Amino acid sequence: MRVLIVNTSERIGGAAIAANRLMEALNNNGIKAKMLVRDKQTDQISVVPLDKSWFHALKFVWERFCIFVANGFHKHRLFEQDLANVGTDITNLPEFKEADVIHLHWINQGFLSLDNIRAIARSGKPMVWTMHDMWPFTGTCHYSGECDKYKVECHHCPIIYSGGSDNDISNKVFRKKECLFKEANIHFVACSRWLEGLAKESRLLVGQNICSIPNAINTHMFHPKNKKEARLKLHLPLDKRLLLFGSLKITDKRKGVDYLVEACRWIQEKYADISSDLAIVTMGHDGDAYKSLFSFPVYSLDYVSQERALVEVYNAVDLYVTPSLQDNLPNTIVEAMACGVPCVGFQVGGIPQMIDHLHNGYVAEYKNAQDFANGIHWALLEENYKSLSDWATRKAVETYSESNVAKSYINVYNNVTGKNG
Repeated sequence: MRVLIVNTSERIGGAAIAANRLMEALNNNGIKAKMLVRDKQTDQISVVPLDKSWFHALKFVWERFCIFVANGFHKHRLFEQDLANVGTDITNLPEFKEADVIHLHWINQGFLSLDNIRAIARSGKPMVWTMHDMWPFTGTCHYSGECDKYKVECHHCPIIYSGGSDNDISNKVFRKKECLFKEANIHFVACSRWLEGLAKESRLLVGQNICSIPNAINTHMFHPKNKKEARLKLHLPLDKRLLLFGSLKITDKRKGVDYLVEACRWIQEKYADISSDLAIVTMGHDGDAYKSLFSFPVYSLDYVSQERALVEVYNAVDLYVTPSLQDNLPNTIVEAMACGVPCVGFQVGGIPQMIDHLHNGYVAEYKNAQDFANGIHWALLEENYKSLSDWATRKAVETYSESNVAKSYINVYNNVTGKNG
């Protein structure tokens, strides 16, 4: 069986990393998989880019401009929504023609339009769509926050600067998606049970096939290593307990860095037993922006895309902290756990599915910085830490290994191609 995985980027962003890892997992488990991207970052021969053209960049700019106009010429939350009003027809590409299954992932920012997806559906090729956020079943947003209009029909979108209207862009795109999904035969896959539950509540996906399969990770690469050696390689202190906070941009408010800052203040005030030797490691762009706000020393690493380098980072720290305010199934939690690093996160999105409370980490009450601080303290206690670390590795191997995830997807492919039974 030949599978074509379609994603905007090859390596930048969580969806790209997950799609790339799935391609490797499938190829290692008897499936011939390729990846089609607009933006290629490596020389991997199984990843095929679109022909380089200024026209692709123009499509991205045009979509942003349309959102800018809808916002009343304000930059307000300009990159938190996508219209999919422009894109590229991939149905004539040789990689598309030779594929038995077309597997969409994150296809936004001018890569595929809704009309392009309709063309894929009309080609007759079986289609699978892995949802890495809420966009496939909302009007235009990737995460809806407290808004639940997607359950019935999007309008008066809170992301739009003016607050939207009955017939705003979120409503227009919602109705266009509704027409598309009534025509197209797509098997939707959510990366978490949380996202699966939300998808099933959306009017857009009523009657559609939806299941949940987690992202894969190479547990032969991501595994526990010598902590001292890892710290020496990264020039990190040997005499500190290190908390790792990672995001593409450290300043991304959705990732909850403000709650981590507040939690650190609580630790300094309440937990003298760990505060004297605690330090923060940030991994991502704009890492220095919050340095002065933390109560503890901060060591800033830039965004790390190379997987072998990521393994060193996780193995250098004691705890991974993820105060995300809305998230699906963060790759970072899987990566940390595979390296034997316990995790602390809020009870939101797919995080409670990954972190088993008091078993391989700590799930704090949502937006409760004091409870987040309690979780950090509890996880670092000597009598708890070794057991948490062991169970974190076991959870990653048993749940997120390449072979397990590949088998789940192969079952989906067999189902959509009629090869089951």
